Amino acid sequence: MIILTVLSIHIYAEGYQVNVQSQKNTAMGHTGTGLLLGTSSIHFNPGALGFMQKDFEFSFGGTAVFSKVSYSQKGSNYQSETDSPIGTPFYAYAAKKINEKLVLGIGLTTPYGNSLAWEDDWAGRYLIQNISLSAIVAQPTLSYRLSDKWGIGIGAMVVFGSVDLNRALPVDGTVPGSVSMEGSTTALGFNVGAFFKASPQLSLGLNYRSKVTMEMEGGDADFTVPSALRIYFPSGNKFDAELPLPANLTLGVGYQINDKVTLAADFQYVFWDAYKELYFDFETNTSLLADSPNPRNYENTLIYRLGAEYKQSENLILRAGIYFDETPVSEDYLNPETPGMNKIGMSTGASYMLNDKLTVDLSLLFIVGLDRDASYLPANFSGTYDSQAFLPGVGLTYSF
Repeated sequence: MIILTVLSIHIYAEGYQVNVQSQKNTAMGHTGTGLLLGTSSIHFNPGALGFMQKDFEFSFGGTAVFSKVSYSQKGSNYQSETDSPIGTPFYAYAAKKINEKLVLGIGLTTPYGNSLAWEDDWAGRYLIQNISLSAIVAQPTLSYRLSDKWGIGIGAMVVFGSVDLNRALPVDGTVPGSVSMEGSTTALGFNVGAFFKASPQLSLGLNYRSKVTMEMEGGDADFTVPSALRIYFPSGNKFDAELPLPANLTLGVGYQINDKVTLAADFQYVFWDAYKELYFDFETNTSLLADSPNPRNYENTLIYRLGAEYKQSENLILRAGIYFDETPVSEDYLNPETPGMNKIGMSTGASYMLNDKLTVDLSLLFIVGLDRDASYLPANFSGTYDSQAFLPGVGLTYSF
């Protein structure tokens, strides 16, 4: 009987979150819930957007993700590395002041996704060979400044998701084969935040992004097997599956030491326990192709973030940050689809004002995964994993 274990993602952050929603925020360790760094507040804290100074602001940018995961097999010299394509997460925000207190905005971001490709004949090919997953979020947002100290905001998240996965099949345990699975879906969620300007120096923010359940129906499952076995793997088969995008609760603090230096800290709680299992329901089952529950049993985690900003001159702002991202993957469920490990991220960047309306934003993020030796018990597959990623990014901000 063929058991399909698929569709988990990795590398930009733990689990399958992608934390590069603004070059300014990325450069400061992805902090920003307790700050106003422009239109990126649409994602980080809609409550802060109501304090926007300019009448209109538009920003967009992208990041190139160069990543690698290594696997070493216990008790042997066997090693394998991924040869993943370059990831390209992006963002775009626009916001307009309706009056002195009300701001209308919209954001387009890619906060979830992954591209991961192992060698075709590697030891874990029956678990995963390659996967590409993307989730694009469109978020219309309203923010209202209640007073000189308080602001609130809410956004509706419309999520467009797709997946393309390939893996080898041990048909009858001897004859090689493969499966390719593709599908897309749309789901809804919300993003709500509150911002408090406690003093001219101190600001606080609280943000909650809801869980979004991606329910995929009628995905395409294509099997490549010897012709004699085609009856067991019918052409044109379909599948249903469900993947949760976890809720996030973030507390942020910003403190302006003087006219030049601002510090920030974010504490992000990720509700990964929503991901208990992955279940694929095939439209047509046979004696060799059965529906299968695949346990995940993710655990809730914390991300600790610190950032700093230094105003070098009227035209140049420098930034730096660091964070520690806990893995949600427990010891008995570490697999090459999601080789989860605790990660440290270190970032830097800058903004340069070309004129009074146009600014160039740069960021550079390096992520290192701490070596981890664990197993995926359902498939009796174990080993040691380590990872690293290099993410340069560039963006533009236009305001008036």
